[in-house]
Formats: sequence, structure tokens, C-alpha cells
Amino acid sequence: MSAADTAGDTAGDTAGEQADDTGCHVLHVDMDAFYASVEIRDRPELAGLPVVVGAVGNRGVVLSASYQARAFGVRSAMPVSQARRLCPQAVFVSPRHREYAATSRQVMAIFGAITPEMEPLALDEAFLDVSGALRRLGSVGGPAAIAALIRAQVAQQQGITCSVGVAPCKFVAKIASARCKPDGLLVVPQSRLLDFLHPLPVAVLWGVGERTGEGLARMGLQTVGDIAHTPVDTLQRALGGAQGAHLAALAWGVDERRVTPHVPDKSIGAEETFPVDIDDPEQIRRELLKLSGRTAQGLRAGAYAARTISVKLRLANFKTMTRSRTLPYPTDVAREIYATACSLYAAAGLDHGAQLRLVGVRASGLVPAAGANTQLTFDDRPVGWREAERTMDQIASRFGAGTVRPAALVEDPYRPS
Repeated sequence: MSAADTAGDTAGDTAGEQADDTGCHVLHVDMDAFYASVEIRDRPELAGLPVVVGAVGNRGVVLSASYQARAFGVRSAMPVSQARRLCPQAVFVSPRHREYAATSRQVMAIFGAITPEMEPLALDEAFLDVSGALRRLGSVGGPAAIAALIRAQVAQQQGITCSVGVAPCKFVAKIASARCKPDGLLVVPQSRLLDFLHPLPVAVLWGVGERTGEGLARMGLQTVGDIAHTPVDTLQRALGGAQGAHLAALAWGVDERRVTPHVPDKSIGAEETFPVDIDDPEQIRRELLKLSGRTAQGLRAGAYAARTISVKLRLANFKTMTRSRTLPYPTDVAREIYATACSLYAAAGLDHGAQLRLVGVRASGLVPAAGANTQLTFDDRPVGWREAERTMDQIASRFGAGTVRPAALVEDPYRPS
């Protein structure tokens, strides 16, 4: 019996207690259709229906789709217009990012109560190293039993489901969680790791994108086992030294990366797709002001300041331009982010009348705000912009987003703040 078959038999609420989890200490926990699941949890009348979270019009992309919608081919990142054609009967729901973030914090708290060795990857997934938890939670059982406990607590406390892969290393755990969705538990013990890996398609390996996959196909390599049994120097000649060695190691189940808690965010930002294409520079600057405020608020919420500001401009023909600038000092002030974003927009050199369907603002080069070498803007007063914006954060936290906003955004003909 293969490792996949054995692991598949462990799926369920209690079967994890009997699973062979020898050599396993890494869990990958992934929420099932996270945004859609939160919407269905909060609106029980949606249960069993094809639910798509994204723009309610025909603009923008799908952010999440229930498994009923996925049966029609609807996928995340797909244009909403295409999703409507594939599944006309779907229920389209506008996203509620605050609710998803709140649910994510509560889910991550469940993980954190199990082990401090937790590495979030996004709002809806994380790696856990349960080596220490095995000693502390000895009465619970092994890693598979801990995974079953996590699934039960997420379901009971949050009313949504998750899938968990249990394996000796990170990349195998992530593959396992994907292959037992939805609402599953898949254990890959050390003794059967290669039985599990080698029949899988090469695309499951980290680092195999479309181009690399085409190169491997030209070499006649279709499965992970094919890569494993190809000489390393052959792979390196075809793919490059580092890439060839990387894939050879993964094909034999070697992944020495540790679960790294509290990985800092690489960037924080926001973007919007307009209901209709816009060619008015004033309206575009208004949107940049709004997005700069959201980006600055995200920085302050994470206690970060940023050295680099970027703008993303997507034209009506879907051509996308990105422009960036590194500041002389880190900032978390919306006014400074907005001034930089406007400068970058002007420097993009768009033709007169060029229509935009999407704009975005992003801050990167993040450093802890407490140690940031920030400076006063040229027109700062004793109580400056930074203090004023932090006060706005407090008001928004108490009374809701949009309670206080720049005067230029009080009336927005394109979308509410």
C-alpha cells in the first residue's frame, strides 16, 4: 500500500490518532476556500451553493471560490467575467477583508496555543513545527493526533474547515495538505516518503513553474521519480547549477529549511480595480490618496516603516506598469507615501487620455517603526502628520473605517471608501 493510500485512510476527526506519523514533525495547515468559507459561515443560507468572493460586477478577479463553484472550473485569480460565464448560477459576494483578517488572527491563535514554532504564509495557511509540542502535549498523542486536534478546534471555534499535511519536512507537508482538500488530514511518514513523492507530477515541486516544467518535459521527465533518477549533473546542465541541485534534493525528499516563526512581512500595500476605466488624472490621484492611506495604516498596524514605495498601473488593455522609488528615510506616513506615489504616476509618462482599470500602492523595504530613522516632513508641526494619522487609526478602530478621512475623499464618485 502506498504512503498516499495509508495517509488517505487517516482522514477524519479521530483517525489521526492511529496514523503512522513516524519521523513527522512538520504540519502545514491550510484553510479550505478561506474567504468563501467565512462568507458561508456568516450567511448560512449560502451553504451548498457555488459562492464566489470577488467583485460583484464584471471587473476584477476571483479572490476565493467555494468547492461547489470550483466544480464548474472557477478558480482564484480568474477574471470575474470568466467566472460568470463558467458558473452563471454562482452567488457573487463582495469581499470583507476586515472579517477575514479577524478570523485569521483567531485561527493563528489556535496554532500558537499548540506551538510557538509557527510560520504564517498568508491569512489562511501556516507551517507548524510540533517537536516541542509533542513533549508538552504528550497525552494528546503524536503529530497526526495534534493535527486532528487543530482541525477540531478550528471547526468548533471558527465554524470553518482546514486541511492538514503532516510530514518530515515543509515542502512535503504542503503537498500533503493540498492533496487531502477539502477538510482532510494526510500523513506522510518518513518510511513511505518516497513512495508518496515519486509518482507525483513534477509540477508539485517548489521551483517548477511553467517554463521549468516545459524544460523538464523536453527531457522526458514527467514525475518526481523521473527527476530523482536523473543524474544531478544532467539536471544542472539543463536547468542551471542551483536549480538542478535544488530539484534533485526535493525529488529525494530533502528539504532542510526550518519552520521560521514570525517571518516579517516583505511588503504591505493595497490596490483597486475601477468599475469603469478611468482616464482622469485627478480621479487617479484621488485613488492613490485612498490607497496610500490604507497602505500607511497597514504599516502602522504592523509597527513597520517602509523605505521603498511602488505604484502599479494597469491599462485598459491589461498592460501593467510598475514604478518604484527608495526614500532617503523610512516612513509610515500616508502624506509622504501619497506624494511619492503621485510623483511615480507622473513619471510613468502615460499618454494623454490613457485609461486605467487598476491602480495600486505598495510599501517595501520594511523596518521596525520603533527603530526607524524617520524625520519630520518639511511642513510638520509639533503635532505632525504622523501623530494625526495615528489618531485617525484609533478613531477608525473604535467607530469604523471611513469615519475620518481626507477631505478629498469625502465624495468619491467611483466607490465608497
